[in-house]
Amino acid sequence: MIIAATFSKATGEVETRLGRKYIKARFFYNKNKESYDAEYFTEKQAFQKTLTKEDFDKFLEDEVGKSFKNCVYRSESEEVTLLTNKKGKVSKLVKPLINAKSIAKKALDKSGNRNLNRTKNYILQEGTVFPFLVKLGVMTKEGKVIAQKYDKYRQINRFLEYIADVSPELEAIASNGNTIKIADFGCGKSYLTFAIYHYLHEIKKLPVEIIGLDLKEEVIANCANLAEEFGYDKLHFSVGDIAKYSHDGSLDMVITLHACDTATDYALAFAVAHDAKIILSVPCCQHEINAQLSEHKKEIDEAFAPLMKYGIIKERFAALCTDAIRAETLEQAGYSVQVLEFIDMEQTPKNLLIRAVKKQKSPVSEKEISVLEKALHITPTIRKLIK
Repeated sequence: MIIAATFSKATGEVETRLGRKYIKARFFYNKNKESYDAEYFTEKQAFQKTLTKEDFDKFLEDEVGKSFKNCVYRSESEEVTLLTNKKGKVSKLVKPLINAKSIAKKALDKSGNRNLNRTKNYILQEGTVFPFLVKLGVMTKEGKVIAQKYDKYRQINRFLEYIADVSPELEAIASNGNTIKIADFGCGKSYLTFAIYHYLHEIKKLPVEIIGLDLKEEVIANCANLAEEFGYDKLHFSVGDIAKYSHDGSLDMVITLHACDTATDYALAFAVAHDAKIILSVPCCQHEINAQLSEHKKEIDEAFAPLMKYGIIKERFAALCTDAIRAETLEQAGYSVQVLEFIDMEQTPKNLLIRAVKKQKSPVSEKEISVLEKALHITPTIRKLIK
């Protein structure tokens, strides 16, 4: 049984016609039916879809080598990589997984329940009914977390813990009689946006105003309707591109959760330009530097050759370089920056959170970033946007 799969390197026809870059899918049980949660990634967006096991098996058989040149999937006992060469021939690499069965058993069981520690003291406790979580499909009307949404539930609570960490800074803003102004870029279905508003407004009793921005008109319209239904009169939603969005005045906090590729850079630059006191960003899909490494492969010092040789290592190296440069650039802009683990790698590989808090100390030198850029022949977007 396949537990998880990633389809990447979309063919030109698929990328042009559908705009799809890659797909990630995870297995779950839903009412005794075997299904897969699939996430389709385009240049700037991600779309979710549920596939039956039959649909998933057919997609795997029909599309690998045709629509997507690479596929990596994990079963209970092995990790399989399918690679397609220029002639369309598919080769198969198999790696046994020593602890795969115990990991799979820990992740799910036949009843569809995640075998996780549900006694954890979450900010939004299971058993309490939160209307926005019910409407967004995370909880039942009785306050029980839906099995296949438990990862999302944990993610929401983890993010709220990071909000709680910076609550002294937010309370200081409110103590001066000011409303805390927050922007959530790439808010999507707005699980986090609603949770943050509820936490700050209902639990912490702080004056807050939040704007959620996303490209998907239908999703934004639904979020706006829910905000009105819940009486959240200081929670607003707008359709727009992060790179083109304009806002009058300053902001106190800017949030980005999984804004794809350079959309994260534009959000960080927006935060700096609007003097945001706090930035919380969970990047994803760091394609830019990965592509630049491929483009300048011959020019890069041979000391980096082992990192350039293997695709998955190069991809992860590029992602780490991207986020390290983002963190250092924010340091130069006058922020105290931490790079933290968001949630367990078992739940998602997109698990780094950049937390930046405005400080009074003088900014750090940019020498180290310049040296890295020169060595790798890269020109990150973040460096063009934040001077």
